[in-house]
Amino acid sequence: MGKIVGGFATSHVLFSRTGHEKQADAVFDGMEEIGRRIDALSPDIVVIVSNDHMLNFNTQFQAPFVVGIGARYTAFGDLGIPNDYSIAGEPDFAQGFIEHANARDYDLGVVREPRPDHGMAIPSLFASPRGARPIVPLYTNVDMRPVPSTRRCYRLGQLLADYVETGRPADERVVVLGAGGLSHWIGVEQQGEVNEAYDRWLLERFEVGDVEALTSLTIEEIEAAAGNGGVELINWIIMLGALGGAKAHTIYYEPMTGWWTGMAGIAVDA
Repeated sequence: MGKIVGGFATSHVLFSRTGHEKQADAVFDGMEEIGRRIDALSPDIVVIVSNDHMLNFNTQFQAPFVVGIGARYTAFGDLGIPNDYSIAGEPDFAQGFIEHANARDYDLGVVREPRPDHGMAIPSLFASPRGARPIVPLYTNVDMRPVPSTRRCYRLGQLLADYVETGRPADERVVVLGAGGLSHWIGVEQQGEVNEAYDRWLLERFEVGDVEALTSLTIEEIEAAAGNGGVELINWIIMLGALGGAKAHTIYYEPMTGWWTGMAGIAVDA
């Protein structure tokens, strides 16, 4: 049986530090710290749970959950990420997870050659140095309604853990990284606002392992308090499910109105 050796979650944008150097440096340092902690765990694979931003999946096609089964991924190139940045994949793990979930009433979509945008590529930069450590992209739909519920997302994380523990080689080490959030509004009147109080409340829920509170949140409640971008919280909740609801500790938090986002990162011990 394989083992999930650690879980992390982080915001997945990076912008210029000009004008907000202190906050930006705290975010950069926090993301680098997550990268160091991932390295210290020596994982064979990192499952990154994130969402596309209408660059691979658009209004013509959205699915609740989609798994990348490619052997290699080349970044889309948004937010200044080089469009030749290449990341190793793990198709055997990915295909096995799809089949494991299907046998347990979760039908996951399949994508063979996505071009990861910042939502997947930025966390890959520190989770897979130079793109050498294999990742498995798990995409969620946060753009089109209906969005999968928090409880269903948590259960998918549990299925991922079950797959690693029962369907993978005994010495395989896996890290799960949820990416996105926290509060931000995109393309609406509130764009640029950050709900610091709500962000800190969410972080506290992770810190005390309050699974019931997190999985009782409706998508409508999250969007009202944290914005349409804040719905990316479901990526964190999948990670938490994979870690069995263990308590987290916050690595960084910065309410960055200059980046339009409540920037945060946490670690969960396996």
